[in-house]
Amino acid sequence: MKRTATILLLLIATVLWAGAENDHKPTSRKVDFNHVKEVIENPNSIYYYPKLLQSFNSNDTTMTVEAYRNLYYGYTFQEDYNPFRESVYTTKVEQLYYKQPHTRAECDSIDKYATLALKDNIFDMNQMQFFIFVLKEKKKHARVAIRQFRLNRLVAAIMSSGKGTKEAPWVVIAPEHEYNIVNFLGYVAVDHRDEGNGIEYVAVQPKEGKSTQGFYFDVRRMMEVAAIKFPDI
Repeated sequence: MKRTATILLLLIATVLWAGAENDHKPTSRKVDFNHVKEVIENPNSIYYYPKLLQSFNSNDTTMTVEAYRNLYYGYTFQEDYNPFRESVYTTKVEQLYYKQPHTRAECDSIDKYATLALKDNIFDMNQMQFFIFVLKEKKKHARVAIRQFRLNRLVAAIMSSGKGTKEAPWVVIAPEHEYNIVNFLGYVAVDHRDEGNGIEYVAVQPKEGKSTQGFYFDVRRMMEVAAIKFPDI
């Protein structure tokens, strides 16, 4: 019976992983923040923000990339949005994570603090990856698949906002998300510069056989909100 349950969980994990993987190359479309605001504030919309947040928190694996786009970019219209948010628990997670190998107690602590960190900042992709790591260590296969689905959908939503070029930069709502996307693509960031007008460029270490030298990111919405909420920074 236990063997059957394990096989079933692994099958679920594989299906969810495959579904999320198919969303890594979504069709790119510019973010219309006016439209995002309109749909997330409309109680009759399928993208009404409380509904999206409830689905996200309930580990709904039917959420589409479009739903994640409105969840992610719609967050900038929420009262508690802070583009520079950092949980007090992130340091504890990182200290435990980089201390390898891990004991069972240390895995439990990473699980605990990563959970708390993600409650403080639901779009902290570093904490998402730490959480996925510790769930793998604890052989929680179904939970790994669900959390990986969340991360994959979030990355797909960001990448759907552009192409990473100067003409069509990717739109991010937190500074660290620039590096998360670069790392997700398998590159190592080597430099960062402000291109002006809310556009930033992350130079990367070249890959063998690849001509890519860097990627462009649009941080205008992030800067706009920061200027209003934190005028003294």
